[in-house]
Amino acid sequence: MSSSTPIVTIGNAIVDIIARADDKFILDQGMQKSAMNLIDAERASSLYDAIGPATEISGGSAANTAVGIVACGGKAGFIGKISEDMLGRIFSHDIRAAGVVFTPVYAEDNQTASSTILVTPDSERTMNTHLGASITLGPYDMDEALIAGAEWVYLEGYLFDAPRGPDCYARVAEIAGANGTKVAVSLSDAWCVERHHAALSAFLADHTDLVFGNEDEILTLFPGSFDDAVRQISTMVEEAAITQGAGGSLAVRGVDKARVEADSDVRVVDTTGAGDLYAGGYLYARQKGHDLETAARIATIAASEVISHIGARPQEDLTKLTARFDR
Repeated sequence: MSSSTPIVTIGNAIVDIIARADDKFILDQGMQKSAMNLIDAERASSLYDAIGPATEISGGSAANTAVGIVACGGKAGFIGKISEDMLGRIFSHDIRAAGVVFTPVYAEDNQTASSTILVTPDSERTMNTHLGASITLGPYDMDEALIAGAEWVYLEGYLFDAPRGPDCYARVAEIAGANGTKVAVSLSDAWCVERHHAALSAFLADHTDLVFGNEDEILTLFPGSFDDAVRQISTMVEEAAITQGAGGSLAVRGVDKARVEADSDVRVVDTTGAGDLYAGGYLYARQKGHDLETAARIATIAASEVISHIGARPQEDLTKLTARFDR
């Protein structure tokens, strides 16, 4: 199916507020380092006042993936919920400026979601997330025409935590199934997989064509050895792309496998958005018809670029970095 927006991503619309911090600040603020800490609106405001200079940019896992697709040379749309406030205006302007198709869906009596991401000298990120308006996303917010016209729709796992998140998944599956749109799911977080293991497993088995996850997430889905987990995910879904940090990544589709090594020359500065950009590069490549290995290589280039600097947005031209694959 051809479409002006061949890939649509769905998830939490969050403004990322990225700043540097040391371990003492993390400890003094009572945060769990290298984790995603959920906070309320009051805590988000006080933390913003306490941090140093920061960069504010539209974020959220699925939104980052949409930007990654566009940065690779593709076209993508995003569905997420914001409020008519300052952060909402920042989010809407920024994601559109990046080239992503976005029609705002507004929540009443709620602040636009934000995530204060503190990057320590060891390149680890500690996230403090106020989900705000994003978790009011419901099945009635799913843009049927956008999803029906797409070749792929991509759902972030974090969305499953929202009160109406499972209903959003169900509605997307309904629209996709009726229109031949393929469904991709990112597991997002091992804790998310553990919290919703049964329901998420059922959705993957019944409605999902492609799964993204890191090694921890896959092993949470299928406890045991990594090889056995790969075998099980291969029988559950048509295709899977699994990242292993410095160990590279593995793409599997039935009996076909492609392993791609990580770029050892990249100096890791900030891991924010690495998985999101990997998914963006991979989806872009598969939508363009590339094979598993090429998709994993393009995904690795996208992820490697984003970890080489602060923030989840590419700073180099990904179309130039991946041009050799489009000849």
